Parts: sequence; C-alpha cells; structure tokens
Amino acid sequence: MENYFSYFTEIEERFLHRRGGGLLLTTLDWALIETWKEAGIPLEAVLRGIDDAFDSYERRPSKTKKVNGLAYCSQLVLAAAEDMKEAAVGASGVTAALSAKPRAGQGFEPDVVAPFLRRNADLLEAAKLPQGSGVSAQSVALDTAKTLRQLAEDLEKKPAARLEDLERRLTVLEEKLFAVLLASTPDEELVAVRAEADRDLAPYRRKMSGAQIDQLQKQYVHKRLLEKYHLPRLSLFYM
Repeated sequence: MENYFSYFTEIEERFLHRRGGGLLLTTLDWALIETWKEAGIPLEAVLRGIDDAFDSYERRPSKTKKVNGLAYCSQLVLAAAEDMKEAAVGASGVTAALSAKPRAGQGFEPDVVAPFLRRNADLLEAAKLPQGSGVSAQSVALDTAKTLRQLAEDLEKKPAARLEDLERRLTVLEEKLFAVLLASTPDEELVAVRAEADRDLAPYRRKMSGAQIDQLQKQYVHKRLLEKYHLPRLSLFYM
C-alpha cells in the first residue's frame, strides 16, 4: 500500500520550493491535494504539473502577481495526468504495476497503525461536539472511538490483515462522522464556511471544471469542520 503521507508532503515541498518559500499551504491547497489523491492522480503527474506551471510562469515577460495557491497549477496537473495515461497505453499493465508499486506495507506496520488508531480514539472521546435535532454527533464520535480501539486490537492479533480493508472501514467511519457534523452544525456557520471557500476559489474558477470545484468545496468544508471541533482525520493517509 502506498505511503500516502509522502503524497501530501512531496507535493507541499515541490510547490513551496518552486514558489521560493515564504508561504504555507492553505486549507484550499490541502483540500485540492485530497481531490487529486481521491481521483487517483499519480504523484509524478502532480509534481510534473507543478513544474510545468512554474516553468510557464517564469517565461512570462511580466510577473507582477506571484503564484499564491496550488490551484494555479491545477490545469497542468490534469494535463500531466492525461499525458501519463496516454503514454501507458500499449505498455504491459502487469509490468507497469509491478515496477510502480512501492514496497507493500511500507510505513504501515501494525505497531505503527494501532497507536494511530488509539490516538484518534482519544481525540474523538475528548471532543465537544454540537447537538443537532437528529442523531447526536457526540454519540457517533464515541461509537467511532470504540470501533477504532477494536480495530487496533484486531490488527495486533492479526498482523497480516489487509490494510486496504482497514482503510475502507476507516473511510466509512469518517464519512459517517462528516455527515453528522454537517447535520449538527448551525446553518449560518456552514454558510460562512462556504462563503470562505468561494472567496478562496474565486481566482482559480476558470482553471477548474464544475466537478472539480464541487469536490474542492466539499473537502474545504470538511477540513474546516474538523479544525473547528479539533477532530482527527481517520484515514491512514494522515498517519
């Protein structure tokens, strides 16, 4: 299983290096990286797209505006992904998969994953969450914490368990948590977060499709809710 942590950090490092430092990634930038990851865009394509975007920027005769966000690179990232896909056509799928596949389990040993699950359970149990008119976010968080502790225990008993199955389980738990947070958070707060996302996205709308923008807004709202309630990401991406 790919070390997902490196996907995020390598993109961050490449973007900040090409920009020349002096800037941290924003919530919008991290949300965009997540959309690329979930869309299955290879790390190599993202890095190539960032380089292509900055190479193009540096050839411009006038550079009155700096590149302030990762979204500036979005079109060329997608173009690089398409180029890689076309280049792979006709190649041996099995050979390509084997050569591209990292060492299985790298960074995801049970003695690393189990403490990660328990730390997240601790954070969920300590969180103060809103109470909506329907399902209690606090109850969902406590149930999720209980499940995480059980998963950690199971993983230690069966170290050979498939990490892909664990990741699917964590994704389901995270989606349920997001759903109850959206239902419990007052509408005016969600509207404010959407307005913030729209402002941050405004300079880049012409560079993205409608589907990209919708997904990016969703990720943005999710990240803001987690920050507001001091909740962890459950996915192994964030170990």
